[in-house]
Amino acid sequence: MVVYKEVPEHLKTSIWKRILTSIFRWLFWSVVIFVVSSVVLVFIYKYVPPFITPFMVIRSVEGMFTGKNVSITKSWVSYDEISDNIKRAVIFSEDKRYLQHDGFDWKAISAAKKYNERMKGKRVIGASTISMQTSKNVFLWHGRNYLRKGLEAYFTVLIEAVWGKERILEVYLNIIEWGEGIYGVEAASEYYFKKSAKNLTVREAGALAAIVPNPRKWSAANPTSYVKKRTSLISSQLKRIKIP
Repeated sequence: MVVYKEVPEHLKTSIWKRILTSIFRWLFWSVVIFVVSSVVLVFIYKYVPPFITPFMVIRSVEGMFTGKNVSITKSWVSYDEISDNIKRAVIFSEDKRYLQHDGFDWKAISAAKKYNERMKGKRVIGASTISMQTSKNVFLWHGRNYLRKGLEAYFTVLIEAVWGKERILEVYLNIIEWGEGIYGVEAASEYYFKKSAKNLTVREAGALAAIVPNPRKWSAANPTSYVKKRTSLISSQLKRIKIP
């Protein structure tokens, strides 16, 4: 006959302490490794162009499942090899206070929050800055959950501190999506206008900036009436926009 003896309370307490200690130790070192590796990666990308981004990989995988199998077309160009017209165009269309904020446009965030509360149930608008969009595209995945938004804020603070405005804009223009499998301003310029990004005219820059919010639906070469209006508006405002 087997007799089971109850584990003494002090031993139960000891076991739970060891378990909790192991969990906290694992969490602590996970956070340390994440922080150190992310800071190192941000410092590397200050000088080295990102070879590929999680967003590009996700888009490619999505294409495989939908049968599109879209290849990635991209070509990195330095800040000085990009037309000032497109720099001004994306700042005007995506982040008018780019040079004034620290990565987060609190005025735009507040306005978007009030709008979304007022228009509950309808189309939601965001207030992502160029810095936030860059951190999301280079280091993360797209989504609206709190974890992703928290990591986006973390990387935004990092790149603002380490890269500065000029580098952030350079990376942004080189990695954002401009069509199915088209990433970066050089690839977009060649695809839509058969020219290098350094030669983009005011109108062409306006057309590219106009399709940034929905690049897989809109085209800079065959614009809808809405895209044409956006292009005209953006193009008309470039002279007053300052760049890094």
